[in-house]
Amino acid sequence: MKQDVLVRWRYRLIPTNVVGEILSKTWIDTAVPVLMLALLLAVFGTLVPNLLTVGNLSNLSQTVGEYLLLGLGLTIVVMAGGIDLSIGSVFALANLLVIALVGWAGLPLWLAIPITLLAGAFVGLINGILVGYLRLRAFLTTLVTLIVVRALVDSLLLSYSQQIGAAPITSAVWDYLAFGTVFGMSVSFLTACVLAVAIHIVLTRLRPGWHVIAVGGSRRAAHNAGIDVRRTICLTYVVSGIFAALAGIFYAARLMSLGAETGVGLEITILTAVVLGGTSLGGGRGSVVKTVLGVATVVVITNSLLRFNLPSGSSALALGMILLVAVAIDVRWVKNKRKILDQTYVAPTYFELPLLPDAQRGAATPYAVNDLLAAAQPIGLGTLDGPEDVILDVHDNLYTGSRDGNILRLMAPDYTRIETYVHIGGHPLGLAFDRAGNLVTCVAGMGLYMVRPNRVVVKLSDETNRTLFSIIDDSRMRLADDLDIAPDGRVFFSEATIRYALNDWMVDALEGRGNGRIICYDPRDGSSRTILPRLQFPNGICMVQDGQSFLFAETWGCRVSRYYFDGPKKGNVEVVIADLPGYPDNINRASDGTFWLAMIGMRTPAFDLSQRMPGFRRRMAMQVARDQWVFPNLNTGGVIKFDLQGRVRQSLWDGAGNSHPQVTSMREHKGWLYLGGIFNNRIGRIRLPDADKTWTSAASYWGKDA
Repeated sequence: MKQDVLVRWRYRLIPTNVVGEILSKTWIDTAVPVLMLALLLAVFGTLVPNLLTVGNLSNLSQTVGEYLLLGLGLTIVVMAGGIDLSIGSVFALANLLVIALVGWAGLPLWLAIPITLLAGAFVGLINGILVGYLRLRAFLTTLVTLIVVRALVDSLLLSYSQQIGAAPITSAVWDYLAFGTVFGMSVSFLTACVLAVAIHIVLTRLRPGWHVIAVGGSRRAAHNAGIDVRRTICLTYVVSGIFAALAGIFYAARLMSLGAETGVGLEITILTAVVLGGTSLGGGRGSVVKTVLGVATVVVITNSLLRFNLPSGSSALALGMILLVAVAIDVRWVKNKRKILDQTYVAPTYFELPLLPDAQRGAATPYAVNDLLAAAQPIGLGTLDGPEDVILDVHDNLYTGSRDGNILRLMAPDYTRIETYVHIGGHPLGLAFDRAGNLVTCVAGMGLYMVRPNRVVVKLSDETNRTLFSIIDDSRMRLADDLDIAPDGRVFFSEATIRYALNDWMVDALEGRGNGRIICYDPRDGSSRTILPRLQFPNGICMVQDGQSFLFAETWGCRVSRYYFDGPKKGNVEVVIADLPGYPDNINRASDGTFWLAMIGMRTPAFDLSQRMPGFRRRMAMQVARDQWVFPNLNTGGVIKFDLQGRVRQSLWDGAGNSHPQVTSMREHKGWLYLGGIFNNRIGRIRLPDADKTWTSAASYWGKDA
């Protein structure tokens, strides 16, 4: 017992799920470039005098701005699964062209700059057509473009450099592009920052950005999803050409240089920055933030190496070595991240259940297993798939969810005619009718939805307030599973777990921690707020007749509790049944004022013992195939009737497990009890001989006129 106490406190004080949660975040890929940049700033800031002074940082902002413009364009291309080696040549072409147009040809800036940008877009369009539409290899194609454009620039310089260089440029706007600052930062840097924000929004919030990421992840899958892959690829090269030309314009304004070395090797420098930031060369993974970090890192390295007066070529060698290391880290990280996450994400904790009640056949307890549910009549046998919850309307029609994303309506009186009432998309779980006859449902992976009588689907809520200081982003809903509606219209619904989706819901049992919560949706202002966090797979929300409280079940906690949301006891939680012999699910009202409770399975001594051995469960999750893990026994389903004092009045079981091996819900209606099961292929119906044959759930909630 002393050892159990130590284990309990160890897992209470040390949150073992933190490592897995951190590794699962998308921003974890950014942590490496952030740490690398911080380390470089610390090292070079110490070794290089005045590196981090305001004046030097202001000067560096010009180079950073130009590099960042180039990096943004290349990032878009790489995220789409391509590569653009021609950016250095386009940079040089833009530098030459804008100086020639403004100085030699005497064109105004408002005309010269768009022409230069169009030239960059034209080179990008050539790359895009060859790579996107003609499906040529990106590396070889852009390498040829690099050579051709570089040859064009060299030829123009050879013929016209003296005439172009001799022409003066007298323009206040041109000088401002070169030397203007805002809060000490150059115009090129601020322009790059504004465009970086715009590109970030496009990539993360808008459809064109999602198309780029989808194409980079899998071109075939993107094509099957209806995305124009060729056009998307082509446009990425056009954008890259425009950004390279814009960087060349700022470079021209800053240096007015017509040297043949302009832009030489720049593609390698920018590629190093992009990959060093964490954008994958394989496509489909990267971000603007990573590119910004990579560019800053490369600029710090190159500027610092120049200060050391190293031999010619040392900087290029250093960047080449850095690129090699960055690619190696990227490949290894992509290959092993999933494996590392699989071994760390599942984080069992210590949990001790109350003493297991005797539920064996013939036991002198109200839980004794029997075969009463074996007589249940099957409805929709072989046609239904995953009817997790069932409900009836005022016309006795039966409704249930289906695994294929539909809500089905089975028409009274014999329920042989089945129609698709509405298609929602996700698996509908909990169901409830409100006062106006709207069908409200919890949809796995989607949140809370409402279906109006005219079959129009309305989203009520798919997010709630995020828990302060929580590592998990629990604002989005993963597994909303059951609900009930208060007299004032508020919807109280449970989210079974914030860590796992519907296909992994059983893994939550292995953890044994409070990953679930209960949320309140208020239709008066459309708000959703978590009211009860850290619950063990909560579900079974059912309003008590007092209109001030509701019952809820915790599946892995094997208990039923009562929460007061109004009245003198507002905010209190009272345990009604603390030691169930199995795993509870949905709760619904009975005609005699008591409540029905679904049981999806029975506790076993072996799994109860493993709950007190988190180390064993963790090793099992790391070393044993998932299909061989120790899980709760879900082969014996049943229904229990109980009152508010926790007294069990009746138990109905399918002891043999032939008809209803797992019962996730039940609904009493006019003397019948209807049974649902998330893994069943039918709905069961059994006569209740002592029940009120006129009682309906709708009348119990909303009155006889409902």
